[in-house]
Amino acid sequence: MSTEFDYDLFVIGAGSGGVRAARIAASKGKRVAIAEDRYLGGTCVNVGCVPKKLFVYSSQFPEMVHASQGFGWNPSGEAVLDWPRLRDRKTDEIHRLNGIYQRLIDNSGAILYDGRATVLGPNQVSVNGQIHTAETILVATGGWPFIPDFPGSEHVVSSNEMFFLDQLPKTAVVVGGGYIAVEFAGILNGLGVQTHLVYRGTRLLKSFDAEMSNKVTQGMIQKGVNIHLNTKVTNIQKTGDGLEINFSDHTAMSADLVLYATGRVAATKNLGLENTKIVVRSDGSIPIDNNFCTQEPTIYALGDVIDRVQLTPVAIQEAMVLVDHLYGDKRAFIDYENIPTAVFCQPELATVGLSEEAALKTYGDISVYTSDFKPMLQTLGGGDDRISMKLIVDKASDKVIGCHMVGDHAAEIIQGIGIAIKAGATKADFDATIGIHPSAAEEFVTMREATR
Repeated sequence: MSTEFDYDLFVIGAGSGGVRAARIAASKGKRVAIAEDRYLGGTCVNVGCVPKKLFVYSSQFPEMVHASQGFGWNPSGEAVLDWPRLRDRKTDEIHRLNGIYQRLIDNSGAILYDGRATVLGPNQVSVNGQIHTAETILVATGGWPFIPDFPGSEHVVSSNEMFFLDQLPKTAVVVGGGYIAVEFAGILNGLGVQTHLVYRGTRLLKSFDAEMSNKVTQGMIQKGVNIHLNTKVTNIQKTGDGLEINFSDHTAMSADLVLYATGRVAATKNLGLENTKIVVRSDGSIPIDNNFCTQEPTIYALGDVIDRVQLTPVAIQEAMVLVDHLYGDKRAFIDYENIPTAVFCQPELATVGLSEEAALKTYGDISVYTSDFKPMLQTLGGGDDRISMKLIVDKASDKVIGCHMVGDHAAEIIQGIGIAIKAGATKADFDATIGIHPSAAEEFVTMREATR
């Protein structure tokens, strides 16, 4: 380390990407500091994927109890959700994970500062009034929910607050059409809340394969979610009984809670970047080059704050690549193609590779294989759930270039198929693979006839 600076690396933000960068750099003998003013583990651990998945599990139990009757079980009495218990048990688990992150940082040798860090210049950071110098600064401050300003917007909540509600509403309106909106609509509906999902566009999950996102929409409606497309909220008024929501089509609705899940923006406000050469985009995100370097040569950025792919595993991989670039042999890399992802809506959606629409634009001549069936659980369980699967194949090379699934365990299944697609598997490879019977996953290796 140059004696000119207090630290080799100063990381702002102790989320998944920031903590991984700090730990790996410290393990290489670098003097590292990391500052966090909110919670260790970032969005994912505290108000994102982890508590969200716990709530998804809880919301699925009523259907499981119902299905159990077809398998000989006779549930006695009425199942009643204890919301405070679920909420507080979730919080206990998050605190446990916070402690793990604390120990990971401590054991790495990095110094943790509890406070908000602001950038004073290319090599200077201030935390709690104390100035620190660093040869390199890493911004990993993540994102923050975006709520547009409109009459009555002060009455709505974001996804952050959903994890700490004093009580569960009887009626809720979720505004948005992306993954956070559809996930929370499924959670609330499963927990027994009368749920309305309102979206100004024509199709939910518009960045996903159209056929599969439509399957999700159909499944949500079947499970009881009231979906309102081409609908925009104009204003919200607080009443004695709750909230009155007015829409662009001059209709209105009453609800106890309105959740706005209308996107996330980079958390760069009041970070002090104006003291550097960095010019953020209109959404606050930070432009970087291929090595995660910003317009200021001593400052780097990664994770949600750069708005490339907002996924926890991506931020972690970016951190490993960055540390290798700064202090290693510069051989590590990240490939943003064919990243498996899942939406924990109900029914669940998981995907890897290209959508049918993107494949047509990129390859032109493709084959599409589809399958839609009732899962074995429902044969005795008496439910209406179905599973939909889709393979997209480039005719010229026979490579599978897209794989999509809607239904139970989609994420678990697509993770494995993601490896095959990353390795360049062909449709012939899929056909030559023996299926596991009986399983839903075997359908991916038994689809022989192209649908179109």
